[in-house]
Amino acid sequence: MTDKTVLTQARPNPARTVLQKPWLWAYLAATLTFAATSMIAGSDAGSLFYAALTFASFSAIVGIGQMLVITLGPGNIDLSIPATMTLAATLALKFMDTQTALILPGLLVAIGVGIGCGLVNFILILLLRIPPIIATLSASFLYQSLAIWSNRGLRIKPPESLAEFATGGALGIPNVALAGIILATGAWVLLERSIAGRWISAIGQNLRAARLSGVPVNAVRFGIYVNSAVCAALTGFLLASFSGGANLNMGTEYMLMSIAVVVIGGSSIGGGNSNVPGIWGAALFMFLIVSMLNSYGLGAGIRLILTGLVIVGVVTLASRKGYDA
Repeated sequence: MTDKTVLTQARPNPARTVLQKPWLWAYLAATLTFAATSMIAGSDAGSLFYAALTFASFSAIVGIGQMLVITLGPGNIDLSIPATMTLAATLALKFMDTQTALILPGLLVAIGVGIGCGLVNFILILLLRIPPIIATLSASFLYQSLAIWSNRGLRIKPPESLAEFATGGALGIPNVALAGIILATGAWVLLERSIAGRWISAIGQNLRAARLSGVPVNAVRFGIYVNSAVCAALTGFLLASFSGGANLNMGTEYMLMSIAVVVIGGSSIGGGNSNVPGIWGAALFMFLIVSMLNSYGLGAGIRLILTGLVIVGVVTLASRKGYDA
């Protein structure tokens, strides 16, 4: 065997490497759905893409937080995301009281609410030893109750300049999408270029081995749950600003959505393996599939059934192509 043959065999095939990426299937599904929606609805492709980027941003941001939680391993999931979104948006907008000068302090209020919710979640999990699913679900009732008490049935509006920012864009890219891309880039750097990222993956792959090897398990888990709550709070803040106000049902759809974009995006539901690029592909796909079904004029029940079937199909296809590789 010649040296040239050895080098040829050792050199990876770029095309094959890309095809093995689990996030590929989320983007492929989003592309096909985008083409189908454009043809069916007869809408302008540029306008549809802009709308997809806008609405996918909210799913992507909460998905990033949920992805890191799920990476910690089986049983780790944050079900308090919708209530955290609602509480953060309600308190932040109420604090700002439509005053432009209070936008930055209002953002800090939203972040503070996220930190507080993440802290409560982790206390329930660590000190009371309640399973994460039960702990975050139970805490969500507390957060939602606080939001109801604070909201008092009113639709709290954002400052006008904040609403303009949330609905605006730069260079053809929505501002909320830019925020989502920045957060996704930060998450990618964390997971792929830092020791903390290796700790997160190690915990998800084998908790006992990670603890024995000196990984600060509780500190990492604390940071991840707080991060998930902060991502939810930021999403609530941006969504309320975009939609013209905070309301008590604003976060409802993001409980399952935050999980769906993680699974469809190529992260392992069993933990230990996360996939940041896939979050955006899955978020775009989820918006576009709903838009396509809406263009047919289907009822809400039929849309939910068909959306669920499509999700199952995408996940099944991806799993056969090395989903957890």
